[in-house]
Amino acid sequence: MTTTTTMQQIRLGRSELSVSRIAFGTWQLGGDWGATDDQAAIRAIRHAHDHGINFFDTAQGYGFGTSERLLARALEGCRREDVVIATKGGLRSVGGPQVERDASPRSIRAGVDDSLRALATDYIDLFQVHWPDPKTPFAETAGALAELVTAGKVRHVGVSNFSAEQMDAFSMTLPVETLQPPYHLFHRDAEGQILPYAQAHDIGVLVYGPLAHGMLTGGLAVGHQFAEDDWRSQSTDFQGDALTRNLGVVAALERLATDELGVPVSRLAVAWTLANPAVQVAIVGTRSAEHVDDAIAAASLDVSGDLLRRIDEITRDAVHIAGPRPEAM
Repeated sequence: MTTTTTMQQIRLGRSELSVSRIAFGTWQLGGDWGATDDQAAIRAIRHAHDHGINFFDTAQGYGFGTSERLLARALEGCRREDVVIATKGGLRSVGGPQVERDASPRSIRAGVDDSLRALATDYIDLFQVHWPDPKTPFAETAGALAELVTAGKVRHVGVSNFSAEQMDAFSMTLPVETLQPPYHLFHRDAEGQILPYAQAHDIGVLVYGPLAHGMLTGGLAVGHQFAEDDWRSQSTDFQGDALTRNLGVVAALERLATDELGVPVSRLAVAWTLANPAVQVAIVGTRSAEHVDDAIAAASLDVSGDLLRRIDEITRDAVHIAGPRPEAM
């Protein structure tokens, strides 16, 4: 199956932003996944832009300016109105790799200004609260963001890692326009309440981790050694029996993808997330132009009917991957 280089765009919920169904994610460029080759990363970002991806997702917490600055370098020379830049805030560095949640109005305002400087832009298309902060009432965070929208620094507001109840509470002050939840074949919690809530309220959904943080790339094996500065080296999701069992699931998915569909398992995994009617966008983070092409092709791969049923059967015995949280990084 040949790789397509045309990228469908879709309306991102009530925000009415027109975005590619694949967003280029930049978490892997901030240091949490090990060292980054800046030039390779810039080539991958430019390749994505040149092949129809107009949506780029980053965050203040990805190296506290590192990923945002690298994204700005990569997009230099592109017409600003042709790209949709999403960033996230509400995390604060407390030394070394340690962070804590801080979505106070002061933190949000300072963070937006920091992001504007790092991204070399005068507005942020989509600002997302990275994690709910139990110490700050949602009304205070939402109120500060409403002021930033009025000031023109932020155009649209969303949340990440929020429950349906938390989105409801936040929306009492400022309507949530988008949601960024974790969603992949080894983490399907969002199917219970979160995705139905988003769909019912026309909240645009951009999911992160569609490749299960590398598990679904087909590139991992039992005994894989992650670099010490890669967060996965400390995660129980990528150790012991859990890793062994999940790699068995990946092998079965790989046989389905390659033998019957003629595509890599990574393409099938991304396409599976987009098959959910509540999901508009899958965020794929990579440092490789080749992987960008594979992600683009995933947006046009039909995953429905009997194929969905067979995928469910294969993943029935998968071990849940919790994924990272700020307190564990």
